[in-house]
Amino acid sequence: MAYSELNAPMRTIMTPGPVEVDPRVLRAMSTPILGQFDPAFTTIMNEVMEMLRLVFQTKNKWAFPIDGTSRSGNEAILCSIIEPGDKVLVPIFGRFGHLLVEICERYGAEVHTMECPWGEVFEPQAVIAEIKKVSPKITAIVHGETSTGCMQPLKEIGRACRELGVLLVVDAVASIGGTDVKMDEWCIDGLIGGTQKCLSVPSGMAPITYNERIEEIIQSRKKVERGIATDEENQQVSLSRPIASNYFDLSMLQDYWGPRRLNHHTEATSMIYALREGLRLVLEEGLETRFARHELHEAALVEGIKAMGLMLFGDGKNKLPCVTCIEIPKGIDGEAVRDMLLNEFGIEIASSFGPLHGKIWRIGTMGFSCRKENILFVLASLEAVLLRKGFQVNRGEALQAALDVYVGKKEKMVASQRSL
Repeated sequence: MAYSELNAPMRTIMTPGPVEVDPRVLRAMSTPILGQFDPAFTTIMNEVMEMLRLVFQTKNKWAFPIDGTSRSGNEAILCSIIEPGDKVLVPIFGRFGHLLVEICERYGAEVHTMECPWGEVFEPQAVIAEIKKVSPKITAIVHGETSTGCMQPLKEIGRACRELGVLLVVDAVASIGGTDVKMDEWCIDGLIGGTQKCLSVPSGMAPITYNERIEEIIQSRKKVERGIATDEENQQVSLSRPIASNYFDLSMLQDYWGPRRLNHHTEATSMIYALREGLRLVLEEGLETRFARHELHEAALVEGIKAMGLMLFGDGKNKLPCVTCIEIPKGIDGEAVRDMLLNEFGIEIASSFGPLHGKIWRIGTMGFSCRKENILFVLASLEAVLLRKGFQVNRGEALQAALDVYVGKKEKMVASQRSL
């Protein structure tokens, strides 16, 4: 059987991940392959670590990617610090809090949870009170919950964890590169990012960083594989239980990414190229400028959605800037709308999970997908589809409302320049 040349359709991807990959990242992925210990490649690895520290806003020694999708970063940090019986508190306000519970349970943790309705976040003091009640070794929490479009305030929680001697591990997969995440200032001990969202890099790596508090635990559990260990290392007896996972063992990954360059796995060379270019583009744009861009296009989308006659879902006060959730109107088949957007306009938006499945649409404005032409296109197309499906749309209002946001921003910039 003969197979035709690969020819994927062109899409406008407006989901909360994956998103459109920046063309410059795609070009970087075609860079010739280098050996993983070639000095030219280890130099690139070091540059990736340097750039990750800047994007994560941290002075941590350790900042590198885990080869795997975003949850591999969650698992790498959690499995490297959890020993059977350790108490872990997981505040759940959406699907990915449940994922953290799943991972912790599989590594033998005694997991304690607290929950709030999907579409809300926790008052920091409620989480702090639960931390004091449970006295966990670790508090693991999601920052930006894409299933609900909500973002959990972390500053107070982080400071309380530090004062109480509790490790704070944060899933910032959906927020890193799209909104402010202050690793050091918020007293976060371990942080996990994602490539396929606001960094506009393909899925396949999970950038992480962690501080000396976590490194101390990792070093106490260190075990080098017998096939590559020195005689002295093979004779050493650890007083702590070794990290359960071989692949996600951060003690071995430190030796791989550190000066020792001890082999652990064969690095995903092209993905390192992609991540390096994605990080370079973030830093070239500037963190504050990038965050402002995400907020601008979010505002245009939100105003357009409201002007169309649709209702937003969730706590607007704690909205994740790069994900907008929309209530599906009564009598409208949400999947039929998504199908028509994809088949007739080449636009993909997302549904949601669990209790929100079939009740909301989610539109992502992340990274390279977060552009004016994409916002206007998705608003115009959604209006057209809803009209075809019988919903009484405020015709023409969505685009005008979005354009008002863009024109207003432009006028402010012109006025600011004239005042200089």
